[in-house]
Amino acid sequence: MGFVGYTDVIAEGDTAIVYLGYNAMMHLKLCHGALTQTKRGGLRHSDIIGKKYGCRISTLSDKGYVYLLQPTPELWTLNLRHRTQILYFADISFITLQLELKPGSVVVESGTGSGSVSHAFARTIAPDGHLHTFEFHEQRAEKAREDFKDHGISHLVTVTHRDVLENGFGIDLSVDAVFLDLPCPWRALPHARKILKTSGGKICSFSPCIEQVQRTSEDLRSLGFTDVSTFECLQRNYENRTVVLPYPTLGKKPGAESTSQLAQDAVAKDAGSLNDTKSGDRQGASTDCGETQEKSETDPDGADVSFEASEAKKPRLCESEKKENKLHYPIKCAVPWKEMPGHTGYLTFGTLYLLPNESGV
Repeated sequence: MGFVGYTDVIAEGDTAIVYLGYNAMMHLKLCHGALTQTKRGGLRHSDIIGKKYGCRISTLSDKGYVYLLQPTPELWTLNLRHRTQILYFADISFITLQLELKPGSVVVESGTGSGSVSHAFARTIAPDGHLHTFEFHEQRAEKAREDFKDHGISHLVTVTHRDVLENGFGIDLSVDAVFLDLPCPWRALPHARKILKTSGGKICSFSPCIEQVQRTSEDLRSLGFTDVSTFECLQRNYENRTVVLPYPTLGKKPGAESTSQLAQDAVAKDAGSLNDTKSGDRQGASTDCGETQEKSETDPDGADVSFEASEAKKPRLCESEKKENKLHYPIKCAVPWKEMPGHTGYLTFGTLYLLPNESGV
């Protein structure tokens, strides 16, 4: 499995990611004898088992093909069933960095939700770290426990059905970091302070409303947390496109006549370069430009005929299209998406250190 490691061959019971196309994927738990229908046709699981991850396989109807990808926390975030609102790459990566997670870290999370963040935490703290995740909704906690077992990371994650706002975390540990994704995170802060290590324990709270951030920041400072800060992660996507721009006027007065003249000059320059090349190949180099031009115009096998022949191979254009092509030229550019799906959320961080007058927590 690819959630904490990588393998080459797909085995029965694995969860594979079926890549159908751009922004179109689905997860598939493989079982001998099963058949799954996709928009490109059916897939027999028996045909998939034994193949290598990354290979391409045709569907039964031969209407197309799909790619079989190894699952990772990033791909799982894009394909999991949403039991709750989830966090995506921008927030998860920033949380992992700010909490200073590494292999061997002990982390507490509440609540578990759909398990998007949990999978990323498990990979980061593997192989000898541990994640204690708490969920107040019993069915969601049980489903998350099943997912962790199916994905081969249950030895790294302990799922507990518990309301931490009322009952605390109920563990006697000194943990490296605490992550809270709760409606009232300030109510869990005193419980988190009891289990955080006092030599630089980190805490993070995710909240969609700035009023929640204000209340959480005040309580963090009152409990002795330092370096309290809040961030908002925004992602802006671009895509490559070809746009058509008019030829520049190069200081001349803008107008159809001047632009047309520049376009004609550019076309004439290209044609002249091609004429020189063809003439040199067929008749040899000449230092007399006038002689070369005369040969090009009178020789039936000269450059002009070759240039016209190459032009004849191109698609025929009407007069308006020819004029438009002379006035404009294509260029590659990066264009931002007009609409970018996402949700507003604020990440509030704090660090706990033992105060000089304290002997312990």
